[in-house]
Amino acid sequence: MIQLSERLNAMEESATLAMARLSRELKAQGKDIISLSLGEPDFHTPLFIKDAAIQAIDDNYTTYTPVAGYDDLREAIAKKFSRDNGLNYSKEQIVVSTGAKQSIANVVLSLINPGDEVIIPAPYWVSYIEIVKMAGGIPVIIEAGIEQDFKINAAQLSEAISQKTKLFIFSSPCNPTGSVYSATELRSLAQVFAKHPNIIALSDEIYEHICFEGSHTSLAHFDEIFDQVVTVNGVSKAWAMTGWRLGYIGASKQIADACNKIQGQFTSGTSSITQRAAIVAMLEDPSCLSEMVDTFRRRRDLVLWYLKKIPGVKCNLPTGAFYLFPDVSYYFGSSDGTQTIANGDDLCMYLLRVGNVALVDGKGFGAPNCIRISYAASEEQLKKAMERLTDALAQLSR
Repeated sequence: MIQLSERLNAMEESATLAMARLSRELKAQGKDIISLSLGEPDFHTPLFIKDAAIQAIDDNYTTYTPVAGYDDLREAIAKKFSRDNGLNYSKEQIVVSTGAKQSIANVVLSLINPGDEVIIPAPYWVSYIEIVKMAGGIPVIIEAGIEQDFKINAAQLSEAISQKTKLFIFSSPCNPTGSVYSATELRSLAQVFAKHPNIIALSDEIYEHICFEGSHTSLAHFDEIFDQVVTVNGVSKAWAMTGWRLGYIGASKQIADACNKIQGQFTSGTSSITQRAAIVAMLEDPSCLSEMVDTFRRRRDLVLWYLKKIPGVKCNLPTGAFYLFPDVSYYFGSSDGTQTIANGDDLCMYLLRVGNVALVDGKGFGAPNCIRISYAASEEQLKKAMERLTDALAQLSR
């Protein structure tokens, strides 16, 4: 019998990918499933980016790439950081990876020893916890409920810090909640980090361009902690390039060099064609994304309109990304006569079985009273899905 590693056995499967896999299996069986489980824009990659990829193929960019990425791509990312975020990274402080998930893993593996503590606000993206566990780190969770818009405050952060704290990981705009930290809120967190110069903060900003109110602020914007912050981003969300697989970091040169070293032994450099295409994305003025952002805002408002009419459902007003994260604990303990709903996982499976709608249980995001709804789908699909969800919940009684 094959003995799998303890590392693997301790790891949970990604909740989002598990539901997406189940949705695909049911669709293959002929079921009319509407999947709102994955964080994947339903837009196509812009034509000018695809043209750059085709040109790269024609120009024979088909050989191994430098581990940290092509120099001209890293220079383009440095210009993007300066233009969009007011951050001054040199190309030597930038490492390009095969998706932002690999970027995060590189950072965690570069910094964390067994027993080191990593502070993570909940709700959190599902992979943060598992990546930390793989490195032998100890996740320290700060809970931020719907009553505080799913955002922690400086007092909570200060209380969670111990002598073992090595790293802090969060996202803004946030997956799964869509909450966005304001400049004032980030400044208060920065003041805490400034008192603890040995703590590194990983700021996941993959949804930065999908903001519905005001403008995005990077945590590294605050000069006193610039060298303590690792800024993670990528092309998947704003540029609708999920399948292209490219993420990147801006960090102190020491951390960038460490990530480069780790990546050199795992994957080496990411796809040459993707990198050439990403250059034009980085150099493009993000104002061209306004139509996409407006579309997501309309979809958010549409789904919220349905949720507000459903008894017992509580939801905040997210101001970024493309998720809603309602509290559905009102339905725990209810039944349709054949199934009793004990928790969020039961509810998601019930909605899949009765409503043919695929959603993700909040437990994997550190918020078991909630479920995640991705509104990265057409308005027609969203309307149909929300009508099914409304009808299915109406069949439950307490």
